[in-house]
Amino acid sequence: MIPAWINWAREIQALSQTSLHFSENAFQVERYNRLTEIAAEIIAAHTQSDVPELVQNFQAQRGYATPRVDVRAAVFRQGKLLLVREISDDGWTLPGGWADVGDTPSLAAEREVREEAGFAVKANKLVGVYDANRVGELTLFHAYKLVFLCDLNGGQARPSSETSAVGFYGRDEIPQPFSGERTQWRYIEDAFAAYADPDWVTVFD
Repeated sequence: MIPAWINWAREIQALSQTSLHFSENAFQVERYNRLTEIAAEIIAAHTQSDVPELVQNFQAQRGYATPRVDVRAAVFRQGKLLLVREISDDGWTLPGGWADVGDTPSLAAEREVREEAGFAVKANKLVGVYDANRVGELTLFHAYKLVFLCDLNGGQARPSSETSAVGFYGRDEIPQPFSGERTQWRYIEDAFAAYADPDWVTVFD
């Protein structure tokens, strides 16, 4: 469960960001900047984070506040699922990351597999759309996660600047720990189910 204080801080920050986007005078700007500071103070009171750094991070966000989009790829070889180990925390995850502006979601997932694991893949089915509450530095912002079932078309296992290991694992071989909230058991279970079921219907939150 996500602590209530995180949800409160997120909502206050989002309201502040959106309101600043539509502000019409200095008085409104001052008030909404104060909301940004309050959100930062809530986060700092429960973590080791620094208020000025949090405020700077929040103020870097512009425009109408919306959830970010994270894409993940479920790639199978002989019934085993591709996972990569993140250098940042030594945790395991489905290859993926934030979608870049200009990418279609499926191309973003395909690119992440190539960059993080060394394989060429083709997205062919959407496993699920999930409400993804991220941890670490990503806890500050709300995100949605898209998991694509992808066909393996070539390449070979190759770690990257972000990953230290690449491998395929059976349902009973999934390595632990996971990397933060990048991957959860729910995504793993749904990926295996979608791989086994040609009539799989996309799940969503």
